[in-house]
Amino acid sequence: MAEITMEVPDELARRLAPISIWLPTVLELGLVGFRTPAIQTASEIIALLATGPPLQAVMAFHVSDRAQERVRRLLTLQAAGQLSADEGAELDELQRIEHIMIMLKGRLQDQLAAGHVC
Repeated sequence: MAEITMEVPDELARRLAPISIWLPTVLELGLVGFRTPAIQTASEIIALLATGPPLQAVMAFHVSDRAQERVRRLLTLQAAGQLSADEGAELDELQRIEHIMIMLKGRLQDQLAAGHVC
């Protein structure tokens, strides 16, 4: 894994300190692009991580019913061949967000299994 060092304003550093272990995930979510309503789903995850939650809370996290229903609707439209280009972009972003969470939960599961509980 690469290590990156950067300079940030003192105020931002103070705000980031409590969530430092979650910064890679927050940055990865930020790279999704947020060009579609998928930003609402990413924002739910970022809001959770901003609280500096214990590993178990992140493992138990599920996006809102609204977000889950939106994915189901988009998948239904895709299966029916009625997905617009904008909806396709939104579905792609939601799938990237889901992939990020699956990877994060996998890493956390490894930490929990090894007894590294925060």
